[in-house]
Amino acid sequence: MAQKVLVIGCGIIGAASAYYLKKNGWQVAMVDRGDFGRGSSHGNCGYICPSHVLPLTMPGMIRKTLPMMLRRDAPLRVKPRLDPSLWWWLFRFARECRHEPMMATAHTRHILLQSSRALYEKLIDEEGIDCEWESKGSFFVFRNAGPMEDYTKLNRLMEEFGVAAKRFDGEAVRDLEPALKTGLAGGWHHECDAHLRPDKLLSSMRAVLERMGVEIRENTEVRGFVREGQAASAVETSQGPIPADCFVLATGAWTPQLNRWLGMNVPIQPGKGYSMTMPRPATCPQLPLIFPECKVAVTPMRSGYRLGSTMEFAGYDTSLNPVRLGALKRGAEDYLIEPYCEPVEETWYGWRPMTFDGRPIIDRAPALKNVMLAAGHNMLGVSMGTATGKLVAELICDQTPHIDPRPYAVDRF
Repeated sequence: MAQKVLVIGCGIIGAASAYYLKKNGWQVAMVDRGDFGRGSSHGNCGYICPSHVLPLTMPGMIRKTLPMMLRRDAPLRVKPRLDPSLWWWLFRFARECRHEPMMATAHTRHILLQSSRALYEKLIDEEGIDCEWESKGSFFVFRNAGPMEDYTKLNRLMEEFGVAAKRFDGEAVRDLEPALKTGLAGGWHHECDAHLRPDKLLSSMRAVLERMGVEIRENTEVRGFVREGQAASAVETSQGPIPADCFVLATGAWTPQLNRWLGMNVPIQPGKGYSMTMPRPATCPQLPLIFPECKVAVTPMRSGYRLGSTMEFAGYDTSLNPVRLGALKRGAEDYLIEPYCEPVEETWYGWRPMTFDGRPIIDRAPALKNVMLAAGHNMLGVSMGTATGKLVAELICDQTPHIDPRPYAVDRF
């Protein structure tokens, strides 16, 4: 009889892990505290972006962002509060903001991003995934000449990974994307990127998993593990215990709430991102757009249109902050002829699982040898989803991994 694995978390990391484990012959069940695919995998901007190889831990990041971090509408905001774990995390983040750690992390991200990009195309082709996949790249657009020139330095770093962008100066940006306003400083087009509609990705993945025989339990909160020595025999949930031979913890920003069972303090902070989804404007961009000066991203999907991004460290706050939603509209107004339209079909937030070094955690829990952690993908959960799922399955099945797992190990902390 096939061994049973329980995947905890029904976002893209959990779904991809379940898929590759099922392909390897495991009996697979999934459980989630909410609905399948409704967490941070639902309303993000849907970028599959090998270009996002550089982490946030860039030299000078603290100096640049500190003056604005307490503003309510700042692209990067820290909500003032007494939270020792947050301040410890920020201290460790600041220590990583140097060239050598940044480039070391970039190499580890590059491997996952490249693998995922190829695996997505294979998955979509073989399983008929309906997710509005388009390979049009991503376009970083600037209003001002200074930030436009600053991107030259980052682009040189990205040349090392083969993901450098093509430069467009002044009005040339409108030759590539006519939906942009006149008078912009320029932009950088990363042809290697793709985009999709993440909610359709997850709904299509669910259909594939159910067709394969994966059991899915929703609205079932995992509260802890039943231990037998150095292993877990079951999870305790709001619906009673669920036994399994092996467990995958793909719970994103919620992972630290299970610290007491894992044998470590998982260094993840919830970084709250926002989005709003609406119909496509009459003058709709053809390319995914990123406006680095205001940290707003635009995703033109075949069946809709999304503004998103920003980062708010506000703990597990469940409110939808209208100030931050308004900042998405205001940011887009500076760049687009028709930045949004009515009606807004959905306003959304999701907690990105942020590690201070910008790398995910893909490794066995120190205290429970049959619990695999797959969390901490920062802002790249969708982008890294397929490669993470494949790597999780390889590690559990004791196969030769297709990428080196050591950079994602827990002993780096």
